[in-house]
Amino acid sequence: MTRTKKIMLLPLLACFASCQTPASGAESDSVETRYGEVYVERDSGSLKADVYVPKGKGPFPGVVVIHGGAWYIGTRAQLSGVAQLLAQHGMTAVAISYRLAPRHKFPAQIEDCKAAVRWMREQAGKLKIDPKRVGGFGYSAGAQLVTLLGTTDADDGLEGIDNPQLGPSTRLQAVAAGGMPCDFRVMDRDSRRLAFWLGGSRREVGEQYRLASPRAFVTDDDPPMFFFHGENDELVPLLSPEAMCASLKAVAVPAELYVVPNIGHIFAAMDQAALTKSVAFLAEKLSK
Repeated sequence: MTRTKKIMLLPLLACFASCQTPASGAESDSVETRYGEVYVERDSGSLKADVYVPKGKGPFPGVVVIHGGAWYIGTRAQLSGVAQLLAQHGMTAVAISYRLAPRHKFPAQIEDCKAAVRWMREQAGKLKIDPKRVGGFGYSAGAQLVTLLGTTDADDGLEGIDNPQLGPSTRLQAVAAGGMPCDFRVMDRDSRRLAFWLGGSRREVGEQYRLASPRAFVTDDDPPMFFFHGENDELVPLLSPEAMCASLKAVAVPAELYVVPNIGHIFAAMDQAALTKSVAFLAEKLSK
């Protein structure tokens, strides 16, 4: 695929916001929805989350839900159907907004995701979350961010606060991610395709490319991870989750990959089997 075609596809990454599956798109009597909860204040304004809480006493496992959109478009409503589905299966789902490029370059996005996880643990009682059981779900750019949440520690320089050891941990206990780019260290050193987000080419700002790569941080204390990916994905090659799974398995971290047959990047996000498997994986891993 040419660079021009790839760029033309990027705005489509948010299209499945209005294409929710019947099982996941409808409001449920078993779920309480709280819209527009502020989880952190930034100089550019408040960042908000929509929270989907199962009816009942709790505490429930929590799942941060991170939308895609090539790091420059998309909203927290984009994965509202997935958030509903998670809540219907007994997990408090927190679908977040985060700062977008090019106005806000990396690591702003992962700093916001980490702030959301800290907020989930700080507000565990209000949100009916068990702070010891927090996982994440994301697609495309959101998959990169949620997987980076799963692999990075407080001392990796991505927490966004001065003293991360003083606040709640941002580590996750399980990750489910689809259409994931996992390693930007392999990109052409002079390509500027991601300069809008990372601030330059890999030759110019190589450390940014490393810091944005979940695969660069894989260690044996990472949580179990489930990936799904379109067999015919031309935007993010299938090699990406395959390589991530291989790296995780090499250090004995459980990792699974479901390949959605005969489908590309956009429609894999809406595949019912992939979403069902993702929710089941999180429910199982976070039940322990």
